[in-house]
Amino acid sequence: MSEIVLLSPLAGWLMPLEEVPDPVFAERMMGDGVAVDPLGEVLQAPADGTIISIPDTAHAATLRLENGAELLIHIGLETVALGGAGFRALVRAGDMVKAGTPLIEIDLAEVGKRARSLVTPIVVANEGFELTLKQTSRRVDAGQQIGSVRGAAVASDDQDGETHERTVRVDAAHGLHARPAARIAALLKRQGAAIRIVRHGKEANARSTVSLMALGIKQGDEIQLIGGGKKGRTAVDAVAEIIAEIGKTETEAPAILTRASGPICASPGLAVGTIVQLRPADVPVERDGAGLGQERERLDQALHRVASSLDADRGVAAELADAHRELLEDPELLSRARGEIADGRSAAFAWRAACSSAREALIGTGDELLAARGADLLDLERAVIAQLVGANPAPLTQLPDEAIVVAPDLLPSEFLALDKGRLAGVCTVGGGPTSHVAILAAAAGIPMIVAAGSAVLYLPENSVAILDADSRTIDASPSAAKLDEARQNVSARRNRRAAEVSDAQQLCFTADGTRIEVFANLASEADAKAAVELGAEGCGLLRTEFLAIGRTSPPSEEEQSEAYSAIAAALGDRPLIVRTFDIGADKKVSYLGTGDEENPALGLRGVRLSLARPDLFATQLRAIVRGVPDAQRRIMLPMIADVQELRDARAALREAEEAVGAAGVTPLGIMVETPASALLAIELAAEADFLSVGTNDLAQYALAADRTNSGVSVLLDSFHPAVLRLIGLASEGASARERWLGVCGGLASDPLAVPLLLGLGVTELSAAPAAIPSIKAAVRRLRLDDCRKAAERALAASSAQEVRTIAGEVLA
Repeated sequence: MSEIVLLSPLAGWLMPLEEVPDPVFAERMMGDGVAVDPLGEVLQAPADGTIISIPDTAHAATLRLENGAELLIHIGLETVALGGAGFRALVRAGDMVKAGTPLIEIDLAEVGKRARSLVTPIVVANEGFELTLKQTSRRVDAGQQIGSVRGAAVASDDQDGETHERTVRVDAAHGLHARPAARIAALLKRQGAAIRIVRHGKEANARSTVSLMALGIKQGDEIQLIGGGKKGRTAVDAVAEIIAEIGKTETEAPAILTRASGPICASPGLAVGTIVQLRPADVPVERDGAGLGQERERLDQALHRVASSLDADRGVAAELADAHRELLEDPELLSRARGEIADGRSAAFAWRAACSSAREALIGTGDELLAARGADLLDLERAVIAQLVGANPAPLTQLPDEAIVVAPDLLPSEFLALDKGRLAGVCTVGGGPTSHVAILAAAAGIPMIVAAGSAVLYLPENSVAILDADSRTIDASPSAAKLDEARQNVSARRNRRAAEVSDAQQLCFTADGTRIEVFANLASEADAKAAVELGAEGCGLLRTEFLAIGRTSPPSEEEQSEAYSAIAAALGDRPLIVRTFDIGADKKVSYLGTGDEENPALGLRGVRLSLARPDLFATQLRAIVRGVPDAQRRIMLPMIADVQELRDARAALREAEEAVGAAGVTPLGIMVETPASALLAIELAAEADFLSVGTNDLAQYALAADRTNSGVSVLLDSFHPAVLRLIGLASEGASARERWLGVCGGLASDPLAVPLLLGLGVTELSAAPAAIPSIKAAVRRLRLDDCRKAAERALAASSAQEVRTIAGEVLA
């Protein structure tokens, strides 16, 4: 099969890959693809295939499609650092999955609160495949067709002569996860070289990010780099340098892994409730079988029935189902079980032996993250054996209200069987913070402590306890005063998020009464509807590229007009700022015939491309004027670096308005995303109606770090003082000309940045829809004078980390 249809793995806003606020993905260093800004909480398989890997942190899934394409789905940005909090895997490596199979469950509130972004890239990570996308910048449902991938895998050609080998130690806090894997693969592709990386006897082609991540390389691992042929030595040395560099820049371990031993916070939070001691038991099985053929058939049927039940599973269990489906198809596990059957064992005994052996192997690695997968093996072991012996699992204890479950360990299926309406917290003797049950607990918002030690098994049943996962303690004999205080804290935390969502429907003012508009970044009608529900007061950035990318010809005026009209209608009477096509650079469209550029980020992109193709520009401008009512309509130009560009664009807009017979004059603004536009802000503001800062590109250009170059992308940080100083210049220019200044880049979706942006004079924030309630809540806590003082300190800071500390003090 050479072409495979791809379905959206999540409900949400489908957006071009180039709009992902991370250069590793946006610049296609990991491969071509698309992204979803998610609304749904269950990641589904986009096509039939085999799970290659799901990391212990469960923040990503990679699968090999039937035509050999390797698809990586990375949930959110920089989510590896969450240590698994907010994610729950439902499948495992080796599972065969069908399109629509639930792979990972996501707690959007938890992840959105802690992650840099929820935007989820979907990329084809190996060579030799061509991705064709249907219309992007639109709302999609999970399972809705988004494109197709065709081609054939490129064979490795690294063994054509002398072999070069080098052993290196990985010191990066998060091991070789998606970002460093992408850097290594991109480097080898540029060099036309191929090497193998070996860990614990298993090897991967380093040009495949998927294969590399599947090795599960952790901090402290020693790995072998093996290169062949003429380019082998150079490639091996270059990869070794990258690994060493990552070790220097990624020195912090995930915050969730606060202690090497002892109790660990697996899911944050506070709970007050009644202790319930849970002791599930295994079903006994017969040792000897009734014959090779019969027992193999019984095992195959049981595996099929369990897989079918997983296929039917949706909702909270989706991620776990995907993880288990991967295990059901694991060739080594099946081979061990069939070997036991060949030795005369029953199918149930053979399956238990195979799963037990695999668990021991995982534990024997000494790797806490791998050992945590043992619980999933035990869960699957019990499910298959229940099918084989015809025994239903023993019912779990009926929980009292506000129960705190204590157990030696807790399997994902056992957690799912518990009544979440009565479950207040979980504490286990063993386990780890990246186990699937820990991810499930975090996804459900249930506080959980793992690795608490055997002493917790002796906590008296039915006693009232306080479980504080944040401080990793469980107190089974608290005083009355402590109980009262804890109950008040629990209630306050539960109400906070609900209040933020409810309050988000109101207009936003600082604590001292300054009006701040909080808009949404959109790319579809569905996005607009979701944003309105979350309190968006308008659209501060409509990414129109969804209409232009992934097709063989430009979108027609009618097609564009209908799309803009639908989005405007979804916003009601709220303002709609439409950004003209920001294509070029990493957002290439084949029908423009622009060809490859030496430095595409500095090439024909944004407004430059629009002005170079006046026919396409005029078509889009007419479509915007036709599709968006006068009262709502604003237009924004990307990549402005010169006043003349603005003047030429305004002339084109006037012609479009005349051609359509528009009664009103459309406000025309610019994006401040080049240092030139910040430095010329006062001149630009004299002719622009508003300014909006695109912090993603502004950081790229200010810090001289190409977002498409994995070797320097780690340097990109919008909290850098240099970026803030450019925003300050833009604010001064806008204020001098009495123009409003907004921020529509990734910084506007981060509550930590809010006091700094307000202190710099920003009066409009355009954020990802999911971030709007928390952004509004942050604004309402702030006083403008405090923000200005913080901004002054931040501008004088020497590092991004210092800036973050300053911002945190204001929000504390």
